[in-house]
Amino acid sequence: MMDVRRLRLLLELTRRGTITAVADAFAYTPSAVSQQLAVLEREAGVPLLERAGRTVTLTPAGTVLARYAESVVAVLEEASAALAATRGSLSGPLRIGAFPTAARTVLPAALVELGRDHPALELMVTELDPVAVPGALRARALDVALTAAYDYVPAEPDPALDTEPLLEETVYLATADPGRTSVGDWRDAPWIAGGPDTQCHTMLVRTCQACGFTPRIRHYADDFATVLALVAAGQGVSLVPQLGAAGAPSAVTLTPVTSRRRTSIAYRKGTRDHPVVSAFAGAIHRSAAST
Repeated sequence: MMDVRRLRLLLELTRRGTITAVADAFAYTPSAVSQQLAVLEREAGVPLLERAGRTVTLTPAGTVLARYAESVVAVLEEASAALAATRGSLSGPLRIGAFPTAARTVLPAALVELGRDHPALELMVTELDPVAVPGALRARALDVALTAAYDYVPAEPDPALDTEPLLEETVYLATADPGRTSVGDWRDAPWIAGGPDTQCHTMLVRTCQACGFTPRIRHYADDFATVLALVAAGQGVSLVPQLGAAGAPSAVTLTPVTSRRRTSIAYRKGTRDHPVVSAFAGAIHRSAAST
């Protein structure tokens, strides 16, 4: 009988590509991951991995097993959700991931509701960029998360996860000059962007490229309040989604652009009917509707 924990390691190897990356995701050592995968090979009775130096790839048998592992893990999640539904009340940890603007705006009211209605729940929030959400959910560091995608940065589908729409936002061009309201008007200006590995950075670069130029980025800031303060100080221009534009300084002009940001609730496949995930989804939908 193959161990489901080892199947999860095999799945992560197909997604992350290296033993080291899998080890980082699960807080293991690379040698521990290698040992567990070696045990899985013995359980399977056929070679699952091909090793060439530091490179590891799946054999045809490994690819077949990984495909079945997706279904096995999803069914086990469904079973866990069904068992949890037989309990009389909600209790235990609920690990929630959210990107900064969602954590500051739509999430607090949902946390208040959950804490009031389910006091035995242990609510645990982690702030992270949407690009980190899939890995954190698959590694079970999170139970549910708020994630986002822009028109120019669509979310890559993940077979291990399900999502549902939450809200849609306008994206604004933020400037200190009300006379220039087109992204193309600022092709020669300095720009303010999120960190290079963030979704917001990619969105800004691709939006500008769609307008025929590559932005000259001078400042990097991941907090939109900081971005808007820099814009107000004449340090450059930026693109800011609606939730991040709340409370913009009076010196900043906000002009809608065609791009949109769409926020979704994400969770592992098979967990939507888990009582704590359902409770969170209901609370966050109600909070978003009143935002």
